[in-house]
Amino acid sequence: MILAALLLVTQVATQDPRLERLDPDTRATVVAVLDSARDVGLPVEPIIQRALEGTTKGASGARIVAAVRRLAVDLGTARGALGTSASAPELEAAVAALRAGATPEVLAHLRDVRRPPLTIALSVLADLVASGVPADSAAAAVLALAPKARDADLVEFRRAVERDIALGAPPGAATSVRLNAGALDVYGTNSSSNNPNNPTRRSRP
Repeated sequence: MILAALLLVTQVATQDPRLERLDPDTRATVVAVLDSARDVGLPVEPIIQRALEGTTKGASGARIVAAVRRLAVDLGTARGALGTSASAPELEAAVAALRAGATPEVLAHLRDVRRPPLTIALSVLADLVASGVPADSAAAAVLALAPKARDADLVEFRRAVERDIALGAPPGAATSVRLNAGALDVYGTNSSSNNPNNPTRRSRP
């Protein structure tokens, strides 16, 4: 059994030569995390990239292992909220949103009200928090705009909030003001019959 396990680790590691940059002990643990993620249908490339990022930055093996394990858990949480059909970019954006302070319930709500892909909406949420907007305010704003706003509308909303913050507006107030203006524009100019994000036209398990 031990020999079989060692052979399996060697085989998987050989399949991706990039992992040779890791020391043997770290590589074996990272491969085990990759195998577990692959077994439950999670994307493994983000985990590989996180391990390689740690190597590039000179992180210790223990820190690399902790980082890839945390990412695997977060990817699982994101997939649980978004559904099994969520794409790898959506899951990565969802992880960023979770780490910014969004809850799995917020992600699930976004899934229910917006047609996929959700990548831009999730990224905007995370970016707003990074700009200083409280996580609950950022989530509320994105959820309010999500049913009808186009991806381009969400990106412009984020840029407008960031401009106001740069000019000295409190992040929460900037978000509220821009949300009111953005909601009037989005809901006043787009109808549910011709908007691609109409939730009645989407489904996801």
